Amino acid sequence: MEFIRSQLARFGISSQTVDYLSNTIMVIFIAGVCILVNYIAKKIVLKVIIHIITNNRYTWDNIILEKKVFHKISHIVPAIILYYSGAVFPVYQYWIEKGALTYMMIVTIAILNALLNAFDDIYRSFAISKVRPIKGYIQVVKIILFIIGSIVIISNLIGQNPLIILSGLGALSAVLMLIFKDSILGLVAGIQLSSNDMVRVGDWIEMPKYNADGDVIDITLNTVKVMNFDKTITMIPSYALISDSFKNWRGMQVSGGRRIKRCIYIDTSSIHFCTEEMIEEFKKIHFLSEYITTRVSEIEEYNTDNQINTSNKVNGRQLTNIGVFRVYIHQYLKNHPKINKQMTLLVRQLAPGDSGLPMEIYAFSNDTDWAVYESIQSDIFDHIYAVAPALGIRLFQSPTGYDITQIERNPAHFGDENSQKWQKGM
Repeated sequence: MEFIRSQLARFGISSQTVDYLSNTIMVIFIAGVCILVNYIAKKIVLKVIIHIITNNRYTWDNIILEKKVFHKISHIVPAIILYYSGAVFPVYQYWIEKGALTYMMIVTIAILNALLNAFDDIYRSFAISKVRPIKGYIQVVKIILFIIGSIVIISNLIGQNPLIILSGLGALSAVLMLIFKDSILGLVAGIQLSSNDMVRVGDWIEMPKYNADGDVIDITLNTVKVMNFDKTITMIPSYALISDSFKNWRGMQVSGGRRIKRCIYIDTSSIHFCTEEMIEEFKKIHFLSEYITTRVSEIEEYNTDNQINTSNKVNGRQLTNIGVFRVYIHQYLKNHPKINKQMTLLVRQLAPGDSGLPMEIYAFSNDTDWAVYESIQSDIFDHIYAVAPALGIRLFQSPTGYDITQIERNPAHFGDENSQKWQKGM
């Protein structure tokens, strides 16, 4: 600096002008050095690092590169040069060092934030991330990072000890509790959800209170994001999963079976004892032949041993078409390739009502995929509805406009008595 002043003074330039020009030259020189160093860091050093990362066998460092951690680190080098160049300008040294230090702090916070994001993405690449998500914890660390970083930056700018600012925050604890209420509740809820394994990313959950019915796609500090089956997104507060009730279908998904529970309604007027002709026809049905042969033999032996007069079918034991129908459905399901044989399989009668006699099919498919499950269920009931008339069973259905029209057109078809009643009713 003194050399520059002496050279300019030889040309009769005033000391004030000399100071101004020397300062300008030094500013340009320092700026040029910063630009040069930044260029070297980004165009040479950074490219070498990118080449090394992209050509090795590891994948985690690629994620760090995607989050631009190394790009942010390159910003620190010019700031360091600027910080130490403050000594050249004693008058402005304090402010230069203060500004450079503040910039380095901001860049450091940005680097740590990018590292946390990279760590979260690396963790998500492992299967355990679905069981133990850590995004909520990382968000808590980010909050702490930004709070501490802000305090340090402010203390640096005002020239005060950070502990003084921290002590002042104690008086604002009530306000901070109010501001971060949801975050605190979310943190506690996240710990409970994770430790009790209540919900994972990928789980199908159902929560009617929030109109949520779909797959969990993200778990954060404050919310659980659910993509419903209609492709809408529902955001549920994390603490709501602790305080309210919800249904998690994971148990069904991992069990390997999805429940089929549906009733068919039978017209009770179609239930009757089986005739000899019906029994002979039933013996020709693959799923019934063995049952019918064995059952008829048992019934005949019982009636003979107890000397029962079988001329009237009310006496003794007899086969009924409803019983044969129930056995047929059970055998059909038992031999169905898409039914899980290791789980409960029932065909049972429920209490009759206005809609006839409910016969409930209770079974589990061996495929939990929604579309496949619906296809299996439909195929089963397609067959049951089609086979019912062949066993002398009439399924219940409330009269429709078509039925009434048929009665009006052909009343004799429904019997004289019924016809007369219908005509009187009309």
